[in-house]
Amino acid sequence: MARARWGRSWLSRGRPDHPPVAFAGRSGTAVQIAFLDREAERTGLRKGQGVTEARAICPSLDVLPADPAADRTLLEALADWCDRYTPLVALDGDDGLHLDITGCTHLHGGERALLDGVLSSLFALGIEARGAISSSVGLSWAAAHFGDGGVIDPDAARETLAPLPVAALRLPEEVVGPLGRVGLKTVGDLFPLPRAPLARRFGPLPLLRLDQALGLEDEPVSPRLPVPMLSAERRLFDTVRSEDDILALAAHLAGTLREGLERRGEGGRLFALLLFRVDGRVFRIHAATSTPLRDPHRIALVFRERLAAVHDDLDAGYGFEIVRLCVLRSEVFETVQEGFSARTDADRSLSAFAERVVARFGPESLLAVTLPESHVPERAARLVSVRDLWEDGGAAAETLAASTSPEGRPPSSLSLGDRPLRLFTPPEPVETVAGVPEDAPKTFRWRRSFHRITRTEGPERIAAEWWIDGEDHPSRDYFRVEDDAGRRYWLFREGIYRDDAALPRWFIHGVFA
Repeated sequence: MARARWGRSWLSRGRPDHPPVAFAGRSGTAVQIAFLDREAERTGLRKGQGVTEARAICPSLDVLPADPAADRTLLEALADWCDRYTPLVALDGDDGLHLDITGCTHLHGGERALLDGVLSSLFALGIEARGAISSSVGLSWAAAHFGDGGVIDPDAARETLAPLPVAALRLPEEVVGPLGRVGLKTVGDLFPLPRAPLARRFGPLPLLRLDQALGLEDEPVSPRLPVPMLSAERRLFDTVRSEDDILALAAHLAGTLREGLERRGEGGRLFALLLFRVDGRVFRIHAATSTPLRDPHRIALVFRERLAAVHDDLDAGYGFEIVRLCVLRSEVFETVQEGFSARTDADRSLSAFAERVVARFGPESLLAVTLPESHVPERAARLVSVRDLWEDGGAAAETLAASTSPEGRPPSSLSLGDRPLRLFTPPEPVETVAGVPEDAPKTFRWRRSFHRITRTEGPERIAAEWWIDGEDHPSRDYFRVEDDAGRRYWLFREGIYRDDAALPRWFIHGVFA
């Protein structure tokens, strides 16, 4: 709220002359202070205090409604911003972030330089933050929340924790209260106590949190986003804004990733292009491919379409200072001989076309026909998104090519001569005149129109799939019929005439061209 009111550099310029600010939220039937700034703290206000009482203490208090959704959005945006330091970023409650910087500190000049860089950059963005680096999550959390932060040597863990309150061990209030009532108010008070009586009286959580803070128990950071298997980035001296410059950098980074993919014998199937804007905002642009890719030109071509699709939402502002390309998913790359087979080039061209269409217009813009293992007509063919085929591990090019190649032609029972060009879903009921028990229909009425049948062919009996429809579901007898106007239809009778069964029903399932 301060950034929106007073600008992103309000911390550098100093807080303007404004009344203390507090955010209020409803807790049950009461309206209480949820957050407050430093000016409000100096007047004696505190979190959890009623708004009426707070206004009595500070009549000029500026009370704003709390917005947890906006708080979460800001925290997630800061987590995206921290990706420039490490891909292992996790959210910590409502006001914190965990960064696993193992193996990353040398890229930023060491631990102290990294921490100073993070805090100073946040300060410039109008975010007041406190941070700590240590050998354990618990120790860093305690030093950041209740201490002075900074870089903590592993040998100084006990010394750092000792003066801090027991709440610094991330214990709930129902555990902190009983500990305080028996005189255990600081973490140092727990060090000399025997562990068994302490666990019997207060449960295992205080000892677990203490061991985690001291590094005796492992506590890995669970990143909020999947860690890419390969990534390459460029930190730019001059920012870039145009799409052509971004695509040129993407192609360059794809060429850098090619060597890593070749060593693995794989190609990328899902890529992510991260654009870090100078004001801290991060854009993530994902692109999926139909086949494993290594070719930088094809990878850049897919992102050209993605950038065209998100053009209106991609605000370069004052430019991007970091561009990163990641491989999120890969598959085995099969090397194919080129130049001897025209079909290989055709399949590749079709795959490239599918990738560009899906990248530009979305995953539902291009559909492919699949043939499920079913003999019921409405289930024998299904339109699915090409993107779904890619995610299932199938190649869209093979699926699309199979519909046009002689080897991939559907079986004769599904050829155009036997099945209508258009099927109705669901089949529509009709009124017929037909001989009993199994004769073809003579006339039928459909959509208030009367049709006299002159030619018929059938029946073709199709049994129900008992594992889906149930054992008692009736079978169908299909007839291809032609009326006196030369129009052809596909009718079926559901069920057969029996004394102990209900009368069969007639439906029209499709029309021929």
